Amino acid sequence: MRIAYVCCDPGVPVFGCKGCSIHVQEVLREFVRRGFQVDLFAVRVGGEPPEELSGVRLHTIEVPKANNAAQRGRLMIAANADVKEMLSSNGPFDLVYERYALHAYAAMEYARNLQIPGILEVNSPLIAEQARYRTLTDFDLAEQTTRRAMISAGAIVAVSPRVADYAWQQRLSSTDIHVLPNGVDTQRFRGADESTFPRKQGEFTVGFVGTLKPWHGVENLIEAFGLLAVDGIAMRLAIVGNGPERERLEYQASCLPHEAPHRVHFLGAVNPSEIPSLLASMDVAVAPYLPQEDFYFSPLKIFEYMAAGLPTVASRLGQIPELLQDDETGLLYPPGDTHALTDALQALCQHPSLCSRLGQAARKTAVRRFTWESVVTQILEISGSLRRKQPAIPKPHLHFHESQQVKNPTY
Repeated sequence: MRIAYVCCDPGVPVFGCKGCSIHVQEVLREFVRRGFQVDLFAVRVGGEPPEELSGVRLHTIEVPKANNAAQRGRLMIAANADVKEMLSSNGPFDLVYERYALHAYAAMEYARNLQIPGILEVNSPLIAEQARYRTLTDFDLAEQTTRRAMISAGAIVAVSPRVADYAWQQRLSSTDIHVLPNGVDTQRFRGADESTFPRKQGEFTVGFVGTLKPWHGVENLIEAFGLLAVDGIAMRLAIVGNGPERERLEYQASCLPHEAPHRVHFLGAVNPSEIPSLLASMDVAVAPYLPQEDFYFSPLKIFEYMAAGLPTVASRLGQIPELLQDDETGLLYPPGDTHALTDALQALCQHPSLCSRLGQAARKTAVRRFTWESVVTQILEISGSLRRKQPAIPKPHLHFHESQQVKNPTY
């Protein structure tokens, strides 16, 4: 089986260390493990491929550097012609699998036109996300190109119900939209040691893994840690990851009372291969998301915490209660409630048997329900369903007003 994996998002370094990068690599790894021939088409590479992905054929989509957000959008639209040509030149393929990116629609149209399965993976409502956290200069154009991709896709896999709702709105139909939460390679976390960040005897370690973005709520975790430090609990805090909030968070940690600042460790961004060892050095892991009206994430960190056999303390938001059962595989608390977070951490610190019970149950749940093997099995089942009915599906007639037609820009 030949698979074209397409990622046109310049914010996703396919061989990088970000959560989105790990997602790409894990799906690729599972495709390769099954003996499929995989061609990866990507705008941003971000490093050398892991050894087990060295057989993936990499095709770099060249997009000139933009001077501003508006030009970036035009360049990404122009890249659709290159993507179509690259797919045509390197095909034929049995499946085109694409990670949804703003202004990218060529891969799904290519699959539809050739009547082969085309699956669009949607990880977030990118239009709203771009407008809120970055810069969106043309909402109508972003919506138009998104609809081109989603209407052309044979099927859509969304990581959460909220993301599925977004896809429904853009696709203008609920047909062939599937919710597939993220997963984890549970074997990577089996028997990991703590050599990367070894503990001292009698020291309780609280940890966080993730990009330091505003919505992650790490400031609440640092505040809770400070409250526990005042009570004289022998504890340290390990923060793994980098991001725009790091400088502010480091300053916050430096202002904690007594010896607490020396017990907060910012370990920075690390290679994904180091995560199992770092999690092995922790007694509890935290996902302290702040309150959000539309929480659409399927947090990779929670799946990894569970696979590592860690009790997880997390905000009760969105999909999280479906992943973690309160007092069974983790402890949930109202998002933004620092005192409730403090109480949960204190309970775990003072009751090792509770830590052990929750961690063991979390690991068993991850193995049973949340593996990448299971995710890819479902993807392939969807692909098979599309293949069985594909010949009966006519090419879509996408009606756009002439003034909204996407044309290659000229400069």
